[in-house]
Amino acid sequence: MTNSLVEITGLYKIFGPNPLSVVDKVKLGESKEQILSETGHTVGLKDINLSINKGEIFVIMGLSGSGKSTLIRHFNRLIDPTLGQIFVEGIDVTELSTKELEEFRRHKMSMVFQRFGLMPHRNVIDNVAYGLEVQGISKEKRQEKAQEWLDTVGLSEYSEQYPSQLSGGQQQRVGLARALCTDAEILLMDEAFSALDPLIRSEMQDQLIELQDKLHKTIIFITHDLDEALRLGDRIAILKDGELVQQGTPDEILLNPANEYVEAFVKDVNRARALTVEAVMQPPAHRITSESIDEALKQMKKLKKDYAYHVTDDGYQGLVTRENLQTAVEDVSIAGFNEEIYEEIPSISPEAAIEEVLPDSMACEYSLPVVDEEGNLKGELERQAVADIFSESNEAEVKKVAN
Repeated sequence: MTNSLVEITGLYKIFGPNPLSVVDKVKLGESKEQILSETGHTVGLKDINLSINKGEIFVIMGLSGSGKSTLIRHFNRLIDPTLGQIFVEGIDVTELSTKELEEFRRHKMSMVFQRFGLMPHRNVIDNVAYGLEVQGISKEKRQEKAQEWLDTVGLSEYSEQYPSQLSGGQQQRVGLARALCTDAEILLMDEAFSALDPLIRSEMQDQLIELQDKLHKTIIFITHDLDEALRLGDRIAILKDGELVQQGTPDEILLNPANEYVEAFVKDVNRARALTVEAVMQPPAHRITSESIDEALKQMKKLKKDYAYHVTDDGYQGLVTRENLQTAVEDVSIAGFNEEIYEEIPSISPEAAIEEVLPDSMACEYSLPVVDEEGNLKGELERQAVADIFSESNEAEVKKVAN
């Protein structure tokens, strides 16, 4: 076991009258179609192994029939596996008794459904408080807490309304508030935003990101939409026909697709919007550390380039050129580093999207310094590295046409 919050090992799910009888066929690599034709059994999941870390948004994505919804229903055992284990904080969920499983579902995991799943005969605040009611919390306390979550999702004034009186986006906010109200550590979201109009869907994604910055829940999010996966996911797992074909960070999947199936998924993605500076930057090749201009010039003369990043104990100070240092040494009126010695170029955040820094990168003759919130120099963004993002995409399209 690792330190991750959720561990899935060797998970298989086969639907049919005698699933164990076809396990060997699955393990031998027979196709999903072949097994269905020969045995009448459907392979839902095949040898799934993955780890989910505490406090991350872990996205499981794939096309219809890939097994993603089947997989998420294993986490809280709405579906029992044919083979395999599901550990949550070291506890094997597959071994829980009926009573233990009820407690686990009440306190450890909450679920947000695609079609909202609200009870039409209950008003909004009672829908949100339902999980606490099941837990046996008093009406006064559960309604107080439910109102707090309604405030959080921007529905303060809607507590006495009924679901039929709300828009789709508002209903999904109620569903989200209900899931959060129980204080469950793990949030399961099965295509939670896919029934919404594009604009509302984008707003809900924004709200989830904003909430996650505050709450640091462990969120397992199912989607068929790669743009949504790239926007929300700290890490992404891609399924095809019940098999896990790749898992990694959004940057890893975009830059290093595991096979042609993943390549097909990512080929139309706006890379400049999806990739961060951190994914593309290089380590800072040239830096000088002296606080004396004389010593800084000596360091500069040992470098291959005619510019470098000036870094002191206080962090990144600016970009200096050999010419500016030489001029400063010869000018007796200049006692030390000042703003006139540094070039006027922007520093950029490692978390920024390439799209955000593209104009500065293309306009600057130097590689842009990448500086974190504490002022530390983390890397440099070369203009060529940014250009390569687009050329790689074009090369992939040319390769596809050629084949």
